[in-house]
Amino acid sequence: MLQPRPDAHRPATATFLFLQGIASPFFSDLGRALKARGHGVRRINFCPGDWLFWRGASDNFRGARGGWEAYLDTYVAREGITDIVLFGDCRPFHATAREVAKLHGLRVHVFEEGYIRPNWITCELGGVNGHSTLPRTAAEVRALARRLPVPGRAMPSTGDMARRSVWDVGYNLANVFFPYIYPHFRSHRPTHIAMEYAGWIKKFSSRGRTRREAARCSEIYNAVGCDYFLLPLQLDSDYQIRVHSPFLGVEGFMDRVIKSFAETSKAPTRLLVKLHPLDSGLMNWRKFARASARRHGVSERLDFIDGGDLPSLIAGARGVVIVNSTVGMLSLESGCPTFALGTAIYNMPGLTHQGDIDGFWTAPTPPDMGLMSDFRRVVLHRTQVNGGFFSKSAIARAVAGSVPRLEAALPDAMVAAAREIREGAEAEGSLAPVY
Repeated sequence: MLQPRPDAHRPATATFLFLQGIASPFFSDLGRALKARGHGVRRINFCPGDWLFWRGASDNFRGARGGWEAYLDTYVAREGITDIVLFGDCRPFHATAREVAKLHGLRVHVFEEGYIRPNWITCELGGVNGHSTLPRTAAEVRALARRLPVPGRAMPSTGDMARRSVWDVGYNLANVFFPYIYPHFRSHRPTHIAMEYAGWIKKFSSRGRTRREAARCSEIYNAVGCDYFLLPLQLDSDYQIRVHSPFLGVEGFMDRVIKSFAETSKAPTRLLVKLHPLDSGLMNWRKFARASARRHGVSERLDFIDGGDLPSLIAGARGVVIVNSTVGMLSLESGCPTFALGTAIYNMPGLTHQGDIDGFWTAPTPPDMGLMSDFRRVVLHRTQVNGGFFSKSAIARAVAGSVPRLEAALPDAMVAAAREIREGAEAEGSLAPVY
């Protein structure tokens, strides 16, 4: 076990170490912006895809995962690292990095998809989701919200799905075609990327049919004024399920919910299961859902769709059941009763339905909208940055908002020293402004 080093070298300015990001130039652009501010910037690549999306000098970890802890321990001491920047805090490399950071007293800045969507990304100090330090009680939320100003309106930051797909394919093809450069790298994804893409090809081939089925189901529900609960699925590979819930995957979650629905809900109330829009289609969740419904005797009261407008479906639902998806934020903001079976930032008395799930079907508790407004204000101020990862304008806005958030966690002396370095470099003409 590594031991803390209280006497480790600490430079006058901050030095940010970037680990794995998302398949996007966002981390590279953010690193350039921090460097332009006078901070030190380092990068460690773990695979060809990481190298592909980082413009500039970088280091490479080519060893086995078992040697990562010792490598990072030596690296942060040698390079004078003060801050670690990463995307998602549950990837194996990142989970180890958080432990090393604790030993060395380093700050860890974690990026993720936005808690609030669209138009926002998450940037949180210490950890996200189940590792978040956001307040967990109504009293704490209200006390903190009173000290915060009303948040401004977000600029639209729509993502470019075609560009996102191209970047994702480029990232993964680099890993497939050049594995010998990083011979020991193993992806955090549970399924090989070739199988995922095979699932996507099959899914796209039936996309028109599934969209028509979803639209037809929504029309019928609206026409008859159907009484229903919504069950939006998460990705089976999501660490939100794998780490921050009592379930091993989507199948167990669905079966638990369907069993409870069958035992305690009353006809003619229906359960509408909605597939996650980014599910590759590799697993036939429709088949699993219907098998579970038959097993528990509610086949005639369960529907499954791949598509549909989520806000409209939430608006018409009597309640929403989730593990810990960001759909919960949207549901609560809509005033819809919500039950979360996993660890979620919003799962607290006053917001989500408390108690056992069996009572949710007959007497769902709606959120306190005043508390929800306060909670949204706290989440925005503490963790959200306007922007996105998948278009040029969205990335530029996200970088512009992330730099001051990262610097806000630094001692004033570090920010002042970085400013002096930048001003001196600009005076000498050796540093051109980046943003």
